[in-house]
Amino acid sequence: MIFLNNHVKGISWLTSVDVSHKILPTLYILRGKQVGRALKGGMKQRIRVVGIIRNEDGVLIFKRNRGRSEAPVFWELPTGKIKFGEQPEEAMVRTLSEYTNLTPSSVKIKDVITFLALEGSSRLCNLYIVYEIKINGAIRPEPQDRYTAYKFVKDFPSTNVKLNEASLSVMEIVDEKVMTSHVSPRDTATSVTIYVDGASRGNPGPSGIGYNVVDVDGHTIERGGKFIGFATSRVAEYYAMRNGVNLAIKLGLKTVRFVSDSLMVVNQLNGIFAIKNQDILPIYQDIEDKLKNFEAVSFTHIPRSSNSVADHEANAAIDRMLQG
Repeated sequence: MIFLNNHVKGISWLTSVDVSHKILPTLYILRGKQVGRALKGGMKQRIRVVGIIRNEDGVLIFKRNRGRSEAPVFWELPTGKIKFGEQPEEAMVRTLSEYTNLTPSSVKIKDVITFLALEGSSRLCNLYIVYEIKINGAIRPEPQDRYTAYKFVKDFPSTNVKLNEASLSVMEIVDEKVMTSHVSPRDTATSVTIYVDGASRGNPGPSGIGYNVVDVDGHTIERGGKFIGFATSRVAEYYAMRNGVNLAIKLGLKTVRFVSDSLMVVNQLNGIFAIKNQDILPIYQDIEDKLKNFEAVSFTHIPRSSNSVADHEANAAIDRMLQG
């Protein structure tokens, strides 16, 4: 459940006992000075609901109505805002009714994702609440207002459909497939993607970091790992991200997509989670300073199973040191 009012400048989750913490991450309430830190540098926060609707033909997506704008046309999962006093599930049902003329038979929360995008000269912090939608009978949408067309897609990585960044991130998490070949509104999805991972044996214990640099066609440019000494898992994850940022600067990249299976690191860099551990604060600040070297960046969370190369490199680095 989410409570939104004029006094709370952020969101808080109340998680029921039968909901996995892995599925529904806990977010901090941001008030007063915390808001200033989280939204520093003009960062704005945007909260949306988004639905996954499937049938035998694939996942349902809609084509955005760009109006008089000359901007590129993108497709997206059905997405909507949360109005004042409205619960997210209610917002999801209303969005479907208003823009697709669909009535769901069930609405079940799937995940919560966050990512950072650029809006002009400021950063926009996005939080998307993902729902699995069931509809009885044949699914026949009637696109209205913001949408002009719809289609079902079975295999997103192999299609030429241009998904927006939010829908791209949602589908990567849901299907555990990273789609580096698609276009995003901020160009980060068509830039080089750097996967990072940190490993700690014992937490704290011998630790390593790994990385995998992938081009827009999905080919590995460079991969490797380093032993970083004795550290906790959270420090190792942050060292891995900082190494990825340093590597991007070394390669001369101006737009880059950083991918990690650490929800903590991704959400803290996206300005959603507060930083309470002083041991990672200097590393976080160093990363923030280095981001000035880029024109556009994004931080994306993926399941550990989708980050196997960077994970392997991190653990291989530890093994090399322990084995002498």
